[in-house]
Amino acid sequence: MAEFTPPDRVTASGDSLLQTQTLESVASAENYHAWLTSLAMPYLGDSPVELGSGLGDYAQTWLDQGVPSVTVTEVDESRLSHLRSRFGGDDRVSVTAIDVFRPELGDHSAFVGFNVLEHIEADAEALRAAHTLVRPGGAVIMLVPAFNFALGQFDREVGHHRRYTKASLTSAYQRAGLTVETMTYVNMPGLLAWFVGMRLLRMTPGDGPLLSVWDRFVVPAAHRFEEGHRAPFGQSVFAVGRVPSS
Repeated sequence: MAEFTPPDRVTASGDSLLQTQTLESVASAENYHAWLTSLAMPYLGDSPVELGSGLGDYAQTWLDQGVPSVTVTEVDESRLSHLRSRFGGDDRVSVTAIDVFRPELGDHSAFVGFNVLEHIEADAEALRAAHTLVRPGGAVIMLVPAFNFALGQFDREVGHHRRYTKASLTSAYQRAGLTVETMTYVNMPGLLAWFVGMRLLRMTPGDGPLLSVWDRFVVPAAHRFEEGHRAPFGQSVFAVGRVPSS
């Protein structure tokens, strides 16, 4: 295997404005947002660091639900500025830009990233940052888009290098020297909707009546079903791994 050479400077890939617009639309889908944030809550611990925090909506929810402190990060300058403005008066929050290929030593309880890893070409190398950022035994929590057959024009425009399966994400964790604890698909109806809307019809995610109806009726039903059944496929893959204790 060729030795990995990190880039001189980590930058955000894809259309930054489109990424921000998408983050805003997802935040407006309250049931979907609540579902995703609830997945990570049991594993975050007392001081997680979030990779690619976007507009800070996930971090805010975790704080509201009792996480004592969170470090939020961004490589996009406009979103980093937004995070500084949003959390500037909150002593529970540290705002920073981190280089996942050259991370500074930390003692965080978890390393969490929602819809971020797919933007990083060297994904296993990015996950390896957990060995430096997270205390031994800490969690590495990722949510990523699923199945390359659903990869469409929108994915490419926002800078996605890939979509994942449980097997490919497991491989990335293992190559990063992490122990896999949980690996599951999330949001079965969302995969079909994404394939038709984004891949076939080349739509762009956005706020509006269709999203509101989907969030009000489809998302709660899917959430209830998947709480009691292991989803055989989904729009996303949710993973939890651990930094080895030794």
